[in-house]
Amino acid sequence: MHVDLTYLGAYPPSLQEQVRGMLREDRRALAPVLQRRYPQAHGVRTDKALYHYAIDIKNRHLRNADAVNKVVFDSKIHVVRHALGLHTSISRVQGSRLAAKHEIRIAAMFKQVPDEFLRMIVVHELAHLREKQHNKAFYQLCEHMEPRYHQLELDVRLYLTHMELAGERLWGTEP
Repeated sequence: MHVDLTYLGAYPPSLQEQVRGMLREDRRALAPVLQRRYPQAHGVRTDKALYHYAIDIKNRHLRNADAVNKVVFDSKIHVVRHALGLHTSISRVQGSRLAAKHEIRIAAMFKQVPDEFLRMIVVHELAHLREKQHNKAFYQLCEHMEPRYHQLELDVRLYLTHMELAGERLWGTEP
C-alpha cells in the first residue's frame, strides 16, 4: 500500500519513507508519537485571546515591525488548499500618506492543538511583517522567534498527515 504524504512533499525521501513505514502498519501510528510529545491543547479559544497571544510574541521579538490590526481564527481557511494561516496587508491612501493594515488569520482547526503548534503558526505569520517571501532571512527570523521552529513545522505537518489519513483530532473537541 502506497501512502501519499501531501504535507511532507518538501522533506527528504528518507524521512518520507520512515513515516510511510510507520503508517503501513497502522494509519493511526503518528497519534501516540504526537500525543507523547505534546500531551495537551493550548487554552486560546477566542479571537480576542488569539490577538493578545500574537501581540505578546510580536512585542517580544518584532517591536519595530508594523502593527497588527487583527488576528482571528478563520473557519474559511481550508488547510488542503491554503496555508495553515494567512497574513494579509491592505494598503490604503490616507491623505498624503500610505497606510497598511495587517491581518493574520489562523485556520480554525488550530483552536484545538498544542501551544507549540499554535506558536509556530503565529511566528510564521508574524515573520511576514518583515519578510514577505519564504527565503533564508524569513526562516532565520522564524528561528529567532521560535528556536524549535523547524521541528514544530514538521510535527504540525505530521499532525495534518494523521488528520488526513485517520480523520480524527488528537486533542479533543472545543468545550
